[in-house]
Amino acid sequence: MIALTPAERILRSLGIDTPGEIDLEAIAWTRGAAVNYRPLDRCEATIVGSKRRAVITVNVRSSPERRRFSLAHELGHWHHHKGRMLFCGGRDVCNFGNGALNPERQADAFASDLILPNYLLGPRLRRTKRPTLAAAREIAEEYSASLTATLFKMTVLNRFPIVIACYSKTKRRWFERAPMIQPWWFPVDSLDRATFAANMLFGDAEEENFPRKMPADAWFSFKGCDRFEVEEQSFRLPDDEILTVLKLPDEAVV
Repeated sequence: MIALTPAERILRSLGIDTPGEIDLEAIAWTRGAAVNYRPLDRCEATIVGSKRRAVITVNVRSSPERRRFSLAHELGHWHHHKGRMLFCGGRDVCNFGNGALNPERQADAFASDLILPNYLLGPRLRRTKRPTLAAAREIAEEYSASLTATLFKMTVLNRFPIVIACYSKTKRRWFERAPMIQPWWFPVDSLDRATFAANMLFGDAEEENFPRKMPADAWFSFKGCDRFEVEEQSFRLPDDEILTVLKLPDEAVV
């Protein structure tokens, strides 16, 4: 049996066995943290605490999914980084490009496990036939999670041979691949203008309803990648960025 993460142990200790029972304000209360919502400038959330008690403030101007992830993120700081006063900006919360030992990445990982716990999501993914955006949005709605956080967790749970990659107009900001994928499947540094993602980010193309096939060498640069095709589907993010899901061929799997 796979060991539970710290966030999952909290959920289990509270008897939570469905997504609808993940009440973050109530969970915060059990951890000694009070939650309030108010407008914040240049900041998504803050936490101020002593040894046993904390106050978490979340930006009320953000979307419901963003507020939810921000609250879970601050609970991650409360678990891992007690004794610090932290101000988490828009680039700190749900930024999967941070290094693994970065405090913000640790808080994001805790938030991901609190909102999308593996012990619930794993069985749910076994009922999912294809890693499409439509399937991910359905799961995101069930868990009251953002689409980005949902796709990240779908990737790391290793159910599908997928890579997700976030790009700005000038560079790749971050990527994640399923553990089953061979390590040389490494997304290119900047978007190829021939990709559907580039058509969306630089033009006025609409989101595709289904994944579309694309030559693999538009996304990867290792020797021989031109022999393969990948399935691509993308959606727009704020701040002129795009997130792409790439389903890789069987040959990419370890």
